[in-house]
Amino acid sequence: MRSMVARVLAAALLAAGLTAAARPASAAEDYPTVATADYVFACMQTNGSTHQAMERCSCSFDVVASILPYTRYEEASTFLSLGQVQGENGSLFRSTAESKAAIGDLRRAQAEAEIRCFE
Repeated sequence: MRSMVARVLAAALLAAGLTAAARPASAAEDYPTVATADYVFACMQTNGSTHQAMERCSCSFDVVASILPYTRYEEASTFLSLGQVQGENGSLFRSTAESKAAIGDLRRAQAEAEIRCFE
């Protein structure tokens, strides 16, 4: 069962090309530009399409990127995306210890970003 999940996850990561403001240069280099843009764009849709929202969302992304390596961010994003699938197939990506840990890491990084950038 675990090897099936790993294979599906690996295929999804390859197929998805999933996405992701003051962070170290090394963190900036680890995240593809499209990941940065997707994260900020989605954040702005949630928080308003203003210049202030863009600044805060960019800050939020930078905090997340400074805490999580891109591979962990991508893993958590994939689990979140595939976990939306209904039924047993989706539960494979919602209920495993590995998925809960990755998503938890992302949620903690986002909570820290919320504190630093939106309050």
